[in-house]
Amino acid sequence: MGQTIAEKIFSQKIGRQVRVGDFITAPIDRVMCHEGFFSAALKLAANNIGRIWDPQRVVVVLDHYVPSPTEKMAAVHAQIRQMVERYDIEHFYGEREGICHQVMIERGHVRPGELILGTDSHTCTYGALGAAAAGIGVSEMAYVLATGELWFQVPPSVRIDLTGRLADLVCAKDVSLVMAGRLGAEFAQYRSLEFAGEAVAAMSLSSRLVLSNMSVEFGAKFGIFPVDHHVVDYLRSIGVENSHSITPDDDAVYENSHRFDISEIEPMVAMPHSVDSVACVRDAVGEKVHQAFLGSCTNGRIEDLRVAAGLLRGRKVSPSVRMLVYPASALVYRQAMNEGLLRILSEAGAIICPPSCGPCFGSHGGLLGPGETCIASNNRNFKGRMG
Repeated sequence: MGQTIAEKIFSQKIGRQVRVGDFITAPIDRVMCHEGFFSAALKLAANNIGRIWDPQRVVVVLDHYVPSPTEKMAAVHAQIRQMVERYDIEHFYGEREGICHQVMIERGHVRPGELILGTDSHTCTYGALGAAAAGIGVSEMAYVLATGELWFQVPPSVRIDLTGRLADLVCAKDVSLVMAGRLGAEFAQYRSLEFAGEAVAAMSLSSRLVLSNMSVEFGAKFGIFPVDHHVVDYLRSIGVENSHSITPDDDAVYENSHRFDISEIEPMVAMPHSVDSVACVRDAVGEKVHQAFLGSCTNGRIEDLRVAAGLLRGRKVSPSVRMLVYPASALVYRQAMNEGLLRILSEAGAIICPPSCGPCFGSHGGLLGPGETCIASNNRNFKGRMG
């Protein structure tokens, strides 16, 4: 009997064939910590653990509270720097580089077939490069930092077949919203979503990252794409050699499968306060908007900024609307600057902000006042998320 990608990765990690439902303990290839590293490291210190299992496999990025919004958080950042030095962590990017998931990909810390964990629910983004990646809590992360392993139950896999071609100004986020609207926000609870079909080959890496990122919004453990030459070529372009293709077996067994003709999809929007409360954009015309947010680990990449700049070139943002642009990383910021995109957006009236999570996390920048409405490119629209 054949295996899905998730089953293959787990089988490779523990050296024997696994099946859905098996409980296993697997070695971890890499971990990512944002500000959650503070709490995890405190737990290590409380247990007198003075070393990390492999500092070379740990990446720390500050992105949720950037720049520090309070004196208390500034103190936390300072303590994180001390902890990074204490535990001899080489891959520390501080506040300089942007959102953790974008940094992980750009800096070559994600490779096909790897098992990666992070202190952020959207760690599943890395599945676009054929990795089995998931978010965990700080207590689990402390255990992983100390031991280099964690227990799992091998999840069932759900196949998402994508056919057709996206219409103009329709993007991967619209595909994810259609999935949410049709199947619900919990259809993939502790499942591995595996994307397949003719439309996948035509998708940019950025678009694949969106769908992997949004997988957790359906409850999924992983959101994985097969590794094709586009992924291998991208990795080679950033200096990652010897990447190998990983695909499901032809006779792999899926719990169920769903097919979407993406050529039928039109621009969509998720209405308050759930990702599966979706509507066509044309049905939302007339809704008063006070703020527009372009950014996040879902849609703050260069292709998103290009679309926005193309729409706003020669136009002005309404005086009654504030538009915030948060590039996903410093590299995206500089590329957008070199292409003139930031100038176009700024001249249109947008406020260009530092690469960080921004309003998505809701800690400071871009919070809403009472009764205000925001249209945003991020992944979550939960009540209270932006204030």
